[in-house]
Amino acid sequence: MPVHDDGKLFEFLTLEGAQAGLSWITILRKRENYRRAFAGFDANEIAKWSDRHIEKLMQDAGIVRNRAKITATIGNARAFLELQARHGSFADWMWGFVDGKPIQNRWKSTSQVPASTPVSDLLSNELKRAGFRFVGSTIIYAHMQAVGMVNDHLTTCFRHRELRP
Repeated sequence: MPVHDDGKLFEFLTLEGAQAGLSWITILRKRENYRRAFAGFDANEIAKWSDRHIEKLMQDAGIVRNRAKITATIGNARAFLELQARHGSFADWMWGFVDGKPIQNRWKSTSQVPASTPVSDLLSNELKRAGFRFVGSTIIYAHMQAVGMVNDHLTTCFRHRELRP
């Protein structure tokens, strides 16, 4: 489903980055722990965090205790706020990569669904340029799918029809 809420987009980006190299079910099972540990994904709060917070999170068995991913989340919160301030809305900026509406694909089998696209390459590069980490093109394409920027439901899926304009 299309997501246009800045806070939800930050949450999804954080969880997508945490998932890198792991199974998605691992992160889904830890989602509530992430909400608790990362202040409900409040970028304003997370952006203020210091090494003290990192050390506390490294002791939290409810999340993935990967220092690079934890520090990336804090840095990503800062980059998110900068983009939000520059563009008025992170959602508007991000959705601008797809002209404000979901890309409608017509895949018949999962083997046709790509891991990345030129649009995810571009968005990934722009996020990196803005200071984000754990936002490679494959992660960003998964993010685009999760937030409805691309409709990759198979044509046989009821959701595909629901999400068509």
